[in-house]
Amino acid sequence: MKYALETLGCAKNQVESELMTSALGACGFLYTENAGEADVIIVNSCGFIESAKRQSINAVLELRKEHPDKKIILAGCLAARYAKELRESLSEADGVFESLNASEIGPWLCDILGIEKNDFPSERLPPGERRLLSPAGSAYVRISDGCSNRCSFCAIPLIRGGLRSRPIEDVSAECRALIGRGVKELCLIAQDSASFGLDLYGERRLADLLRAILEIEGDFWVRILYLHPDHFPYSLIPVMRQDARAVPYFDLPFQHASQKMLRAMNRKGGAKEYLDLINILRNELDAVIRSTFLLGFPGESEADFEELLDFQLKARLDWMGSFTYSREEGSPSFALKNRPGKKTALERKQRVDEAQSPITHNRLARLTGSVQQVIVEEETDAENGLYIGRPRCAAPEVDGCAVIYSPKPLKNGTFAKGLTTAAAGFDLQIRVS
Repeated sequence: MKYALETLGCAKNQVESELMTSALGACGFLYTENAGEADVIIVNSCGFIESAKRQSINAVLELRKEHPDKKIILAGCLAARYAKELRESLSEADGVFESLNASEIGPWLCDILGIEKNDFPSERLPPGERRLLSPAGSAYVRISDGCSNRCSFCAIPLIRGGLRSRPIEDVSAECRALIGRGVKELCLIAQDSASFGLDLYGERRLADLLRAILEIEGDFWVRILYLHPDHFPYSLIPVMRQDARAVPYFDLPFQHASQKMLRAMNRKGGAKEYLDLINILRNELDAVIRSTFLLGFPGESEADFEELLDFQLKARLDWMGSFTYSREEGSPSFALKNRPGKKTALERKQRVDEAQSPITHNRLARLTGSVQQVIVEEETDAENGLYIGRPRCAAPEVDGCAVIYSPKPLKNGTFAKGLTTAAAGFDLQIRVS
């Protein structure tokens, strides 16, 4: 039988989908990118905030409308959190896979479909050999799961539990296998990469992990995503300074700048501490900084919001995303009062988004005239030498891209170097000689 996967939410969910393909393949199911060809369509859902929940439910409803005769399965975070309710209310789904252990989906699906299970291999497919669903040349590597920070707005600990780090040697072995397959960019992901190792070794050991990965021979990038700024591991700096393969790109979800709001979110930082961190990283490593802002949290006043806008102007973030507060059952902030109205929250989100556009453009424009290494992701018009790729300053799927002009053929998933001729919006234009 053939199955298709629709992955919603973050890169961590994408890794779950990739691991699902291994488990399903071990049971004899065949993967297809085309839902129209599939017998079964699996929606790997997100349950982080209200809009993500709606998107996941709507995906099932739309798929049922488009494919009335196919089996549709809901999996992922939303399925794990609301399994009982969804089984009772979402009749459009033929099954709800509530486990967050992707390796269990193969035999579970066989039971749902009433078909005989194939014998599983005695040894599971190693993580580094799974099917990759990321852009050409890039792979996400999950270094831990769960989170112990307990930010008051966040439902992740309710869904995923506390921090569970993987051993350094396991992550390193996966990276080695991926590099052996020709992967050029390793993106290390977790709910909080900065806390890696704290549960397993009794101390944060992200720098040791990075050092172990950089001992692998090869031409590749390592990019670290999702670093909680309140316990940033400064030990990363000397490791990155010694090896250009470690991309000085830092994804630091500040969420806010008002100390009052940050304390209400159960976070310890503030505008001064965060600006100091940004300045250190830029002075030491000429770093690229990405962050996210949360608007409309209970108690956010216009003065708090103005403080955030002031921080945004001073921080000059290279990339920024934003979202509005979602009241999540079981989270510490669920009972908080004095929430700004939805309209106010959306207006504030629009204002930070609009303020960020010229900042990002100016940060990119400073690269004009420099030689940049890019990873080639897509051939758009080979006859005219036109390709789409990404520079080192941009993470896959969330940041801008590079429009590449090359007189010679380029291969997807490989590196190229060229002169940056312009910045257009959120993208760079690069000409390969």
